[in-house]
Amino acid sequence: MPLEPRTGLPDDPAGVLVGRREELALLQAAVAASPSLALVEGEAGIGKSRLVRELLAAPGVAGRRTLVGQCEQLQEPLPLSPLLDAFRQVGGALVGADAPNPVLGALAPLVPEISAWLPPPPPALADQGAERYRVFRAAAALLDGLGPLVLVLEDVHWADPVTFDFLAFLAAHLPPRLTVVLTARTENGRLPIREALARAPSGAARIVALGPLNRTEVGQLAGRILHADLSAGVTDRLHERTGGIPLMVEEVLRTLMDGSASGGIPARPEALDDLAVPAVLREVVGQRLLILDDDARQVLNAAAVLGPVADDRLLAEVTERGPGEIARSLTSAQALGLLHEQGGHTCFRHALARQAVYESVPAAERRWLHLRAARALESGAGTPTEAKLAHHYRLAGRDQEFVRHAEAAAEAALVHGNDATAARFLLQALGARDVPRADRVRLALKLGRAAIDGLAHAEALPIVAGLLATERLPAAARGELRFAHGRLLRQSGDARAGHLEIENALGDLTDEPAVLGRALAVLAAPETVTDRHMREHAARCDEAVAAARRSGDRGVDLAVRITRAGLVLEQGRPESWSLIDGLLSGSDLRTSSRERARACLNWAQAALHVGRLDRAEALLAEGRRVSEQADYLRLAEVVDLVAAAVDHAAGRWDGLIGRVRRMGGNDATFGAASLDARLLHGSLLAAIGPAEEAATCFSEVVAVAERVGAVWPLIAARTALARLQLTADDLEGAAAHARAAVADIRTKGNWVWGAAPVVCLVEAVNARGPDGEAAALVDEFETGLDGTDAPRARAALLTARGVIARADDRADEAEALLGSARRVLMDEGLH
Repeated sequence: MPLEPRTGLPDDPAGVLVGRREELALLQAAVAASPSLALVEGEAGIGKSRLVRELLAAPGVAGRRTLVGQCEQLQEPLPLSPLLDAFRQVGGALVGADAPNPVLGALAPLVPEISAWLPPPPPALADQGAERYRVFRAAAALLDGLGPLVLVLEDVHWADPVTFDFLAFLAAHLPPRLTVVLTARTENGRLPIREALARAPSGAARIVALGPLNRTEVGQLAGRILHADLSAGVTDRLHERTGGIPLMVEEVLRTLMDGSASGGIPARPEALDDLAVPAVLREVVGQRLLILDDDARQVLNAAAVLGPVADDRLLAEVTERGPGEIARSLTSAQALGLLHEQGGHTCFRHALARQAVYESVPAAERRWLHLRAARALESGAGTPTEAKLAHHYRLAGRDQEFVRHAEAAAEAALVHGNDATAARFLLQALGARDVPRADRVRLALKLGRAAIDGLAHAEALPIVAGLLATERLPAAARGELRFAHGRLLRQSGDARAGHLEIENALGDLTDEPAVLGRALAVLAAPETVTDRHMREHAARCDEAVAAARRSGDRGVDLAVRITRAGLVLEQGRPESWSLIDGLLSGSDLRTSSRERARACLNWAQAALHVGRLDRAEALLAEGRRVSEQADYLRLAEVVDLVAAAVDHAAGRWDGLIGRVRRMGGNDATFGAASLDARLLHGSLLAAIGPAEEAATCFSEVVAVAERVGAVWPLIAARTALARLQLTADDLEGAAAHARAAVADIRTKGNWVWGAAPVVCLVEAVNARGPDGEAAALVDEFETGLDGTDAPRARAALLTARGVIARADDRADEAEALLGSARRVLMDEGLH
């Protein structure tokens, strides 16, 4: 938030920019190379907003249209509020424009200030995700029409989830004449959209990271503000006390000048020690608070409790003071630079000022003010939300009221698809004191359900595990929470532990057929865990069908039917396609967007496993379409991974290795997806080199997959290592890796997955002549493929027979078999 000048400081520090030449050049380059994205990062007070103001005034930028939106620190931010605030500045810019895109009408109800220039709103959509998607399209279209444009969104670390979703959408659909500049704090870690910004089609966002000023720059900033040179000793001490943060330097100088009788600069560095640092800003604010009279200080304390914006009506209710007293108190605080005017409201000048004031309030008074705030909101003095009420009751120490409102806030978040926020409220509620056991059980179950579809699996895992370890739960509740824990383990990449945990939950779910059916459906999926035979997966599927029927729950029945279709598809059974087509055309899956998206992506992967590239492409397209329309960000990484796998199978390799490198890094949401991405990266390296790096990739995948019990990456990685060894004429090494992969196939009992390892092992053992092991393996392979529809495996069987015929000097037969294999692959478009 910009700093405002105040009496006692010789110059406005906002007019001084010290250092930052390289950072400014990066931003100017971003504007010159639109479409482009830039993210200015740094801790509070580091000068992010100041740098952006310098950018907007720079030559080559000042003439462009600029829109600026500001995110506010609210317990429950309004969806898209910074973007809508920016759009309110458009006004007459739309006058005389060509016939507007009809989709722009979706913005009219949200930005009435410009509705006169927009088309009429389109009819409302029943699906909330589709409605949101239309608003996103409208916002992108408006930004496109206003170009060349620089859109600045400040303090996006406070943005609401919908704004984050829009920014991810915008990064993927960036208008050609648009530059987006975001500012964000880094104290709370990376933004949830960093990965989306890194993968933007127009190029990765330019990250402009602002660090503290060095000693020389601190001296320059202080000297320019004070129109005087500081001694080296004073400069060193000022840098030491402020940490080089520009805001801290300014606040120290404000206090220094206000407290100096002569208004001069101290000659001795020790004089700065009198400022009660290292918590410079807290001390500065504390000194200003001492200037306020008791009434003004109490009003300011209440304002700090209520939030960043001083709501006169709510302040009057909480402090029991009249409008005149409130106005006088706020004016006194504003004169001291603690508050300022922004957008017609009185606000804290920056979040640090509010925090410093808040922490200066005695604990007992803070609790009382929070209780007053909650009561005032409930009486209608402000705009009450369950989230605000939960916040105030929690800090008031009123656990009973807090738990009630936190649970309601979580329910509201779930309705809007914000699973992560719901989980946070539920976690806080579970941490409250003296929560009745029945309430803890209910909250724990809700937390388990919310955590499944949230993006923060790493955070949810220890929470759910801790509840299981510490809470004495009834059997049904324990079973459901174990089921959730198992799913989280699987999603984090720990396939075996997740499978075992879900198995352990079954005994507790006997009297809960709906949850039991879903748990059994997860256990029926064959493509994750290594040491369960296909017969066991089939048996679990039959049990799931019975549980679903007993529950009478259509949602459970749908989940089980989706799993059954995937199970028979992974086995290469011809009836799988009629099951899938029936589900896709049926009403249940058509009206369940999330289930449809998940099902299509899972089936697309299975189709690749059995060599049906045509079906994989169609299923991927449908899964992508539905997940985008349903605003299902949880699947974004899976969509990218499946798309890369399909492109790899189809031979569309241009730019693919760059896409794959960006997958599966530290920001990967799903550990299992990270492992698959690493496998795909190795497969590309095996084809284009270097082979050593490919071997490293495969070895890492094998090591992790063995540890966590993940079957599909394990078989594929073992086979890939065998193929590399075979290429290097290491026949023994190739045979060893291929035998291990074939052993995994036998353990699993699904020979449809055996195409590549069987061929590789046959080639390795027949390289020096006919081999009985190869002939027996091919017979076993053929028996295992009986009654299946799996083109890749069928081609592999023909290839293996051809290799054996060639080793037996039956050249004509070998050529015919190998030619037939090639035709099968060509007919399926496989490479």
